[in-house]
Amino acid sequence: MSGQPEIIQGIIYQGVDEFQDHLVRELDQYEYLGGPLYFAEGPLRQAFWTENIWLNPIKITFESISEAANALRGIQRNWAPVLFTQYRRGMLIQEKLPPINQKPRPFPWVLPDSPIGSWTLLDSHTMIASPACTSPFPGGKFEFIENKIDPPSRAYLKLQEALVRARRWPQAGERCLDAGACPGGWTWVLTQLGAQVTAIDRSPLDERLMQNPLVTFIKHDAFTLKPEEIGPVDWLFSDVICYPPRLYEWIEKWLASGLAKNYICTIKMQGEGDFETPKAFAAIPGSQVVHLHYNKHELTWIKVSE
Repeated sequence: MSGQPEIIQGIIYQGVDEFQDHLVRELDQYEYLGGPLYFAEGPLRQAFWTENIWLNPIKITFESISEAANALRGIQRNWAPVLFTQYRRGMLIQEKLPPINQKPRPFPWVLPDSPIGSWTLLDSHTMIASPACTSPFPGGKFEFIENKIDPPSRAYLKLQEALVRARRWPQAGERCLDAGACPGGWTWVLTQLGAQVTAIDRSPLDERLMQNPLVTFIKHDAFTLKPEEIGPVDWLFSDVICYPPRLYEWIEKWLASGLAKNYICTIKMQGEGDFETPKAFAAIPGSQVVHLHYNKHELTWIKVSE
């Protein structure tokens, strides 16, 4: 019946534009829907190279724009389009839905608890939608209001996004370890929060950070320092350029030491990428591995204490 949702037995994976080949490799078997969207039958698969995953997809057939909008409104309030065809018709449908805020946000920003569904058009009378998705951002995309003057690099945006996703961030006075800190984008974020930062790198940070009383700089290869040499930290951060297995070996030492409470690390890829090490990170209890909006050929591992 027109306008009545039909449950689809499977999951829709929304790939990252530049790395859809990585998602294809993760899924192995799938049906390509168009644009960034891939459908795979069965339960949720472990896929990291996604902007978003549509957990409960449904198909809706409709005759009019109003009928399509009413069908979505009858399920929940918040919806974001992910269109790859029928753009004009899609935007007319979205205009009839309650507005959602997609403007760049300041940092820090607390994620709302209300879900944001995703939807798309397959043709002029067929819609695929999912009220539940893995990304807390509209259509899996998110942007901050950028500071183009103070941070020494744009890498600061990755950390801000990771902290928002974690729904927690360092508080004033907490001790942070920033491995591979140069030129200091992540350290800058942490000092803005009032945290105390031990920044480790072979090269010095931006001069303004080197003079910051909240920053202690250690000229060293962070991976050759034992956790006991650093001591307890509230947060461990790493944006080190290295092969993923080396990062994992270093993190294993910290986990075994029990000296760090919270972790956020970039898993940087080289060549065709590493598809096994992210699985090892994801298997660590309390972990999530995601591709951030501000990531490039890299993933981010997040583990925060309860």
